[in-house]
Formats: sequence, C-alpha cells, structure tokens
Amino acid sequence: MVSTGCKAGGVITILVVIAAYLFKRQADEALRERVHQVLSGLLRAERKVPHPKFRVAIGFGGCQDLVADGLELLDKMHIGPPDNPTHFHSVDNTTELAQLMGFFFRHGAAAERYISNETLFKELVAKADSLSHRVWALGGNAPVMANRLAREGLDVLLGARLTPNMAKALDSSIKVTGKETSSEDVHLLMEYKAGATWGQYTAPRANRLIVHSDSLNPFLDSLEEFQEQLKTYNADLLIVGGLQMMDNFPFKDGKRQERVKKLESTLANVPQKTQIHFELASFTDKSLMEEIYESVVLYSDSLGMNEQELPNLVSMMTGGNVTLLSDSHPRIATSLDQMRLVYNILKNTKETGGRRKLTRIHLHTLAYQAILTKKGTAWKNTMSAAAKAALTAHRHVCGSQYIHVEKAKLIVDDSFSSSKSDPKPQRIPIKDNRPVTCWDEEDYEICIAPVLVCTQVLQTGGGGDNVSSAGLVLQL
Repeated sequence: MVSTGCKAGGVITILVVIAAYLFKRQADEALRERVHQVLSGLLRAERKVPHPKFRVAIGFGGCQDLVADGLELLDKMHIGPPDNPTHFHSVDNTTELAQLMGFFFRHGAAAERYISNETLFKELVAKADSLSHRVWALGGNAPVMANRLAREGLDVLLGARLTPNMAKALDSSIKVTGKETSSEDVHLLMEYKAGATWGQYTAPRANRLIVHSDSLNPFLDSLEEFQEQLKTYNADLLIVGGLQMMDNFPFKDGKRQERVKKLESTLANVPQKTQIHFELASFTDKSLMEEIYESVVLYSDSLGMNEQELPNLVSMMTGGNVTLLSDSHPRIATSLDQMRLVYNILKNTKETGGRRKLTRIHLHTLAYQAILTKKGTAWKNTMSAAAKAALTAHRHVCGSQYIHVEKAKLIVDDSFSSSKSDPKPQRIPIKDNRPVTCWDEEDYEICIAPVLVCTQVLQTGGGGDNVSSAGLVLQL
C-alpha cells in the first residue's frame, strides 16, 4: 500500500515539472517577442533611407574560397588536438597547423595565415574538396565587397586579376580592371560552430581559421591598371582591402615595401572629394603593419574592422606592437573607448602629416555594430547604416535574405555603459522597439545596433566584408 506521503510527494514533483515547463515556455515566448520587436525596429531603420546611386572603386586581389568543416577536415588529415596550442606567423607542417588551430579555436577568434609548405596546402585542399559538405565560392575581400555593393545598386570598379571561372561569380554590372589570369589562388576556410569541441577545447563562438598559399595576391598585381582607371572613373568612394595577403609572405628583399609605396602613391593622388575606406584584417607582422599604417591608414577617411582587429590597431598605435588575441565578446564600453582613442589620434592633421583626417570608424562584432562618424562630413545616415549592417550580418551567416525569428537570438545586454575610462559614464538602454541607439559626443556621433545572431550558421567567411560594405552603402 502506497502511503499518503508518497502520493503527495509524487504530485508535488509533477507540479514542479509542469511549473518549470510553463515558466520555460513563457520565457521562450518572451525572448521570441523581443527578437521580433528588435527585428521590426532594425527593418524600419534600414528602410528609412533609399539606396543611393554612387560610384565605388575597390581593390585588391581575388581567390576561390573553399569552405569546409575545419574539425572534419583535420580528422580526415589525421590531425588531432594539440597539447600546447601555439601561434605561428606561417605554417610549415601538420604539427604547426594543429597548434595554430588550437590557439585560435579555444578563443573562437578568426585568423588568416600563410602556409609555406605548398605540398601540405595542396593536400589540405584535396582532402577538403572530398568532404561531403563543402562549398566553393568567389573569395577575397575586394570581390566579395564588390558583389555586395553591386547587389545594393552601386556602380562598381574592381581592381583584381581573376580567372574566367572566378569572373563568372561576379555581378555582371561590375567592371574589372586587372588582366585575366590562368592561375587561381585558393583560400581554405576551416569553419567551426559555437560550442564545437576538439579534444579538451571548446569554441566559445562560431568562427574560422583561413589558410592559404597565395602566389599572386601578395603582389597587388592589378594595382597599375587600377590606378590608371581611377583617373577617369570619378569614384565617390575608394575601398582598399586584401593587404593581409602580404602578411608573412616570403618576398624578395625590398619587394613588399616597393608595392606598399606604390599603393601609397595611388592613394596620395586620389581627389579629396573621393572618400577612402580601408578594411583592416588579421595582421601579425609588425613591420608590415607599420608600413600599412603610414601608407594606407593615414590616407583613410574611414576604417572598418572586427573585434580582433580594433585592439590590434590600438596596440600598434599606442605601443608599437601587434596583438594576436583579443576578447571575442568585447563589452560595448571597451570597444567605444578604443574607437574614441583611434579617432582622436587620427582626426589630427599633426598625426597624419597633412594626409587625411579620419572621419568614420565601423566596428563589426558578433553581438553588435558600432559606427562613429564625424559630424558635418560627407558621411550621413549613421543610424540606418548601423541597422543595415546588423541585418546583413544575420542574412549573410544564415544564407537568407529573409530573417526568421526562430533562427535568431540576441546576445547583447539590455543596456550598456558608454565608457570604462570615463569616471561618470552613461548607462544607455537598448530599446526593443527602437533598437539602434545613437548619441552625440564632442564632434562626432555614435550609433550602436544589436545583431540578431544567426543560430543556424551556413557560413562565417566573408561576413565582415558583407557587413562593412552594407554599412557604407547608406552613408555615401
């Protein structure tokens, strides 16, 4: 015979389970409703500004991206997780590859590195191409950004040397200046999902390690033809990207410096009415970054970067060093302080040597978009640009123009501090129905837009290029 106490205990247990279920369902519904409100607010902000018709010139380089599951590929190559994750500027063997992958994987940090062993790289590509789930796509900062800008209705001039096969993947409206080539550089994107495990390591966010063995892109081969076309193209905006291909490439003595100086002479002759945007990337070679700072950054009106690249730039500007790893989920207050520091240095003609003054910074992170623009300059529509960038982040990663609420989540807090260094910072709320938060400081405006993080990741490669391009579209 079952005692009354046991029956009561069983009933209480059932009631607790039901209550927990109902509470979770209610919480899930509340989260879905919040995502829906934020999405509606971002769409309204994006639609406030019609797409303009402007002329954009963009360089350099191009490649074929091979996107594959990084952990599946390593398993196929019989490469296991390392005991001692280590950073390498370039990779020569499978041991170094494993240590490099472990170094970035455990932090969920994006990275791009050169493989000096051509035989190893060809084997990696062949193995990746044999996987059941892999995708070939047109790659390279400039072609990816060019495609995005053309789809948004802009007139685009691309400085790149492409094979006929690569050219087919370009929007038909894009004009290419570089000579056709039969040689095709391949970039291997070893992607992984948030929460993926590799031995004792767990990825805190979805990301990728990109490896390549480029032979054309480091030389900016299309530069001369591009420079010639710029004279008559009458561009409203010039975008420079792809310079990370020079990082740790085995140039002959003086060749790299010669090509960087050639690029500097091109930028020096761009009319002041043409805005110049530089899209940063992962740099580890201190001497190259110093050259790029002097020859490209100081000629830029606008800079685009992610949460790894901003601290690296700050470190270079303040201490003369490069930073290999940074927080993959930086607090908004921290990022804003770093953006202010960069802006306050580079808005000064004394620092830039009379070249150009920085008037815009776009930081794209997994959780939020942050855009700083100097008031009274050619840049406009900062709020709508931040919203469009946030929406494009989701659309690209999920591989769909339509945003499904059930495939999205918010990881940004309900409110944030305006600064970590200010003794009296503001506490700024993120309003669900008006999610893009903007305010004025000194001579600039800042806008923050939360990202609806894609929960069913299709691709991470090319995300920054698409997001940065989308932000520029509405600010011209």
